[in-house]
Order: sequence, then C-alpha cells, then structure tokens
Amino acid sequence: MTATVVIDTSVLISALIGAQGPNREIIRRCLLGKYNLLISNALFQEYEDVSKREQVLDICPLTQKEILELLHSFYSVCRWVPIYYLWRPNIIDEGDNFLIELALAGNATHIITNNIRDLLNAELKFPNLKILTPETLLQGE
Repeated sequence: MTATVVIDTSVLISALIGAQGPNREIIRRCLLGKYNLLISNALFQEYEDVSKREQVLDICPLTQKEILELLHSFYSVCRWVPIYYLWRPNIIDEGDNFLIELALAGNATHIITNNIRDLLNAELKFPNLKILTPETLLQGE
C-alpha cells in the first residue's frame, strides 16, 4: 500500500540546499510517484515563501528558475486538498497546525518533517497519523 504523505517545508528546503541525504531522497521518491502526496493552499504558500528567502537562495545550488521548475514538478504530483474544518491541535508552533489539518482532510498516513518534536506534542492525538523524519520513513521501507 502506498503511503499518503504531507511533506513539511523543512524537508523540501533541506532537499533544495543539501547535495544528498534523506530529505532529497524523499523528494525524489515523491517526484517518482512512490508516495501519494498531499498539498493545500497554506502549504503551497509556505513552500513558495520559504524557497524565495534570501538565506535559502544564498546556499542553494539551484538558480531561482531551477527552484521554480522543481516546485512546479513537485506540485504536478500533488493532490490538492481543500481544508474545510480547522482542528487546531495546539502544537508548539501554532503556525504548523495546518500540516495536521491537511493530513486529516486528505486521509494522510504520514507527515514527514524534520521538526518532529513540535508536531508530536499536540494536545489532540490522531493515532492513525504517523509523524516521522525522512530518515525514519526511509528506514521503515
């Protein structure tokens, strides 16, 4: 069974700036269709915003045009999910609640993030939703 995943911005940006490693492998597998990938308007806007930040562009080996092409390819394999119900699981970084809301709205099996501690400490718990680092997901396959 193919995992349905939400990819946190931390994973996408780490894949952009790192020459190799688990973040890049997760993005590669997404582009190859190994996962059912979910996206929402909020996550799309965060990807766009963070990928254009000067501190990211300064250390990314790709040009802005190449980053945009990669993002368009990434979006082409995503399933856009509208969010009609806000759960507000009250995690440490209030700005990341939308990741859990997207996962629930799209019936995701996993959220893949480098900020696992922030998401695991939510007041609301969803036992069927796994929150994993890229390394942990790859080790489990």
